[in-house]
Amino acid sequence: MKALLFARLRELAGTDAAEASGSTVGEAWESLRRRFPGLPANPDGIRAARNQDFVEWDAPVGPGDELAFIPPVSGGGPDGGVLFELTTETLDARRLEAAVAHAGAGAICTFTGVVRDSSRGERVERLEYEAYAGMAEKQMRAIASEIAQRWPEARVAMAHRTGQLEIGEASVVVSVSCPHRAEAIAACKHGIDRLKESVPIWKKEFAEGGAVWIEGPTTQPSAGGGTEI
Repeated sequence: MKALLFARLRELAGTDAAEASGSTVGEAWESLRRRFPGLPANPDGIRAARNQDFVEWDAPVGPGDELAFIPPVSGGGPDGGVLFELTTETLDARRLEAAVAHAGAGAICTFTGVVRDSSRGERVERLEYEAYAGMAEKQMRAIASEIAQRWPEARVAMAHRTGQLEIGEASVVVSVSCPHRAEAIAACKHGIDRLKESVPIWKKEFAEGGAVWIEGPTTQPSAGGGTEI
């Protein structure tokens, strides 16, 4: 079966995809570790996906499955979702607001995340974002479904940059429309909070001390080249 590796795991293995074997997700991971000893022995914090859905480590797998091993992330239809995308192009918050706007929307709340010039007490030169395309958009739609359950009249749009970003550029935009401002603000906050928790997008930070992957509240040194700015 095919196994995909992302961000720091990709660097540690030296490849973004490899054949794995075993009858469970955990066995497949161990088969990769035998081939690529640089992969961590302790998978705590790593999540597994089978065919673009998160699963437990004891979940069964077969020859036709696509697995993905996902380190911690840094970050309409009937569910109210109208736009979900990954892009290397500059983000336009006004475009997402236009996508969620409609005659019944009395409020539109938009969150824009911007690359800043410092982090953890160090000067930052640039960021690079990597994503599991396909699953990332799928998870965005799942978040829109969560929002629709709590705020049935909400419409949701999400966009995230990938590739290299310079200081001052927008990395993510979440826009939500609702009939009233309190709902729009709460739904937008829920959207960006959940995006940061569950959407498989990773951030590499190039700072004075070298390049690191941002994994939840922790950092991990980059195993690839280009660690100096």
